[in-house]
Amino acid sequence: MADASKSNPQGVERLGYLGLGLMGAPMTRRLLKAGHQVNVWNRSEGKVAALVEAGARRAAAPRDLMESSSIIFMCVTDAAAVEEVIFGPDGVSTAPGAGKLIVDFSSIHPDAARDLAARLKAANGAGWIDAPVSGGTKGAEEGTLAIMAGGEAADIERVRPYVLAMARRLTLMGPTGAGQTTKLCNQVIVGCAMAVLAEATRLAVNAGIDAHRLPEALAGGFADSIPLQLFVPRMVQGIHSPPLGHIATMLKDLDTVADVAQTTSTPVPMASLAGQLFRLAKAARGADADALEIYKLSAPER
Repeated sequence: MADASKSNPQGVERLGYLGLGLMGAPMTRRLLKAGHQVNVWNRSEGKVAALVEAGARRAAAPRDLMESSSIIFMCVTDAAAVEEVIFGPDGVSTAPGAGKLIVDFSSIHPDAARDLAARLKAANGAGWIDAPVSGGTKGAEEGTLAIMAGGEAADIERVRPYVLAMARRLTLMGPTGAGQTTKLCNQVIVGCAMAVLAEATRLAVNAGIDAHRLPEALAGGFADSIPLQLFVPRMVQGIHSPPLGHIATMLKDLDTVADVAQTTSTPVPMASLAGQLFRLAKAARGADADALEIYKLSAPER
């Protein structure tokens, strides 16, 4: 493991977290519970207050977060939001960054990750790890997330002990952008699984069998999976708060899959269909609805 004291002269990493939404807030809480001091910033003040009450320190702006932290974790909505907090007024790039690291948990286009990393390095010398996550809000709360990363091996080892306070697994997949590409592979599987499980669950309900028992009945067979065990009960019972993820987020990722697939000449017929189903779900249920409300697309009229 890399010696953190070589990259941080004080020998103790000073942590920051930027973006305190569905994922960022519970991940920050896990850092605090592990005994780490964490500086925090969020666009809306209400989300900051609860974490300050839990022991975090408030930063006035992303620039202040960069000045007071040696490792900054970040989880925001999309590439535009990343761009804003990094290069906007009082953004991270306006503070000295040599020897410091940004760990971006956001899910963005691999090309955007590479571009942002290069521009930040040129602007203030900070390093970049693209580290999108999988496991949803439940994984964030329980510390069971899977995190796939792109960046330098030494940087990954430097952040590993802190990341593993928030996640079960951190895997280096290659250079910058590789983490985002791996997340797209993840979203092909998860997006299609949501669509297929919604279909299977609706078939069970319409055919008159107890859909609540599908996870029990299929456990241990070839159809068994974490999505089966987690998603189907929520679909059947209509549990959508807090959401496991928003429809708009899944659609964004599947649209990115389609773009990367086009540039790499990769056929993705199943992911493309899932993307269109989520586009329908967005129109019917709203962008901020739980992604599992895709199940409601096939609900009979009342």
